[in-house]
Amino acid sequence: MNIFYRPQYQSDATLFIDQLKAQTPGMEARQREGLALLWNKSVDREAVQNFKQARVAQKPYVYQTSNN
Repeated sequence: MNIFYRPQYQSDATLFIDQLKAQTPGMEARQREGLALLWNKSVDREAVQNFKQARVAQKPYVYQTSNN
């Protein structure tokens, strides 16, 4: 048995979140909607590949002027 095993323990943060979810039943659905709105985006892989190919290599010292 693990010496750190505490089956009855729940942190204050866990208790708060469980209580908040019980008080507002539609909260998880709104969280999923917000997640989809901000993060779950489709990626245009062809555009990403074009951006990578069009990238110009940076000079070793950015602020050096060329004498051409």
